[in-house]
Amino acid sequence: MTDTTIPVVVVGAGPTGLTAATLLAQRGIECLVLDRWESVYPQPRAVALDDEVYRILGRLGVAADFAAISWPCKGLRLVDRSMRVLAEFRRDGSHGRHGYPEESLFDQPELEAILRANLRRHPEAVLRGGVEVTGIAQHDDGVRVAVTDTATGERETLHARYVLGCDGANSLTRTAIGATMQDLKFTQRWLVVDIATDAELGEWEGVHQFCDPARAGTYMRVGKTRYRWEFRLLPGETADDYRDLPRLHPLINPWTKDIPVDQLDIVRITDYTFRAQLADRWRDRRVFLLGDAAHLTPPFIGQGMGAGLRDAANLAWKVAGVLDGALPESALDTYEIERRPHARAMIRLAKLVGAVMTEGGNVGDAVRRVVAPRAHLVPGLAKRVMDSRTPALHRSQLVLRPRLGPSLAGTLCPNAALGDGRRLDDVAAGRFAFVTAGELTAQHRADLERRGVAIIPVHPGHPLHGWLAAGHAHAALVRPDGTVMHALPASGAGSTTPRRAKRPLAI
Repeated sequence: MTDTTIPVVVVGAGPTGLTAATLLAQRGIECLVLDRWESVYPQPRAVALDDEVYRILGRLGVAADFAAISWPCKGLRLVDRSMRVLAEFRRDGSHGRHGYPEESLFDQPELEAILRANLRRHPEAVLRGGVEVTGIAQHDDGVRVAVTDTATGERETLHARYVLGCDGANSLTRTAIGATMQDLKFTQRWLVVDIATDAELGEWEGVHQFCDPARAGTYMRVGKTRYRWEFRLLPGETADDYRDLPRLHPLINPWTKDIPVDQLDIVRITDYTFRAQLADRWRDRRVFLLGDAAHLTPPFIGQGMGAGLRDAANLAWKVAGVLDGALPESALDTYEIERRPHARAMIRLAKLVGAVMTEGGNVGDAVRRVVAPRAHLVPGLAKRVMDSRTPALHRSQLVLRPRLGPSLAGTLCPNAALGDGRRLDDVAAGRFAFVTAGELTAQHRADLERRGVAIIPVHPGHPLHGWLAAGHAHAALVRPDGTVMHALPASGAGSTTPRRAKRPLAI
């Protein structure tokens, strides 16, 4: 680092921390990432992300690398204890509205290796492993970060303008700002099994939810030779009861069938407590919480790791804007205002899906056997179940939505193809974008271009034209994170830029 005060210190080099650091570095902000591990944490954890989160990987510049190690998921299948299919919900395994598969499965260490290699391309960011953060204290114009070298025991104090705490469920950063986790009333103990094999299981290429009242379970293929199972543990059971294949095999045999045990290699067997928790506050002055430090989501909708990447995408451009003078300090208040309700909504959805799939004992199982096979008869249900879109962000200084009535503000603008081989994100390139179905006057065009806004005109027949029309708008101002800041109602036809979208608030 060139200055004695580091603009941003990121605590934790998991996917959330690496994403935040990369996004900051792309905007020219120097940052230092601190992690206790010298290299990638070797154990697989997260295995799924949707196309909204894949889009964030695209902004990082690693979409092609991720495609090479990920496995598109074709949807969800509910099966009973005899492996009879109760219901099947299919999704597009190729490209959704953002240009990426609607759900992808992967091995987290491989993703982290990609993110670390990509971070090294940015000289503004430095990753320092083998250090443990032992203290965080704020003063008038910055933050003191105490670190200890895990190999030598040497201690030092770093000075930062801002600190992003991406240090997981047992976050020291959260403790340092006096935040606590609120229990959202969900706790289940599960066995997590990762298996590698060159043998072909021959199973349907989607997530299998095992609806057994005695032991609920989940199966999914997460790579060419990698498979993940999760089984709810019975009272008194631990992972130690299934450490070897002879004891584990009866659980996974419905999928592995006649594949010899010696062709199945255990990558990891562990027990994990699925929790639903939300930090009571995500910021204290110059210190922020992101990822598992701020929220814990049950895994039933595959949104745990993705929520952390959403945090990073939401916050990084705002911190960069404050540091380079484009945004006022108050813009940082919008991070928790926008992200905390969104995280709560996704946690609630995960709890609901988990309860529907796993709870109720024999009565719940009987209901699933009767209702699930008839789910396809409910108009639009399959589409709703497989829709990867997540809720709109709450109103804030940077989400100018009306208090009443529908609006595109707070939703993600689709990363639509623009007809020249590029998509919206390629053209916006980290800037604000003005998507308009109307004609701009020369003055308005010059004003937007002076502010560095990407102008994206769309015409009838284009997906973005239809998106505007469906949202009752004729134009939309899209933030660098893809979120609509302000939508101009269709009734206000005419060529004008949003009056609220002027410095110092946004652009």
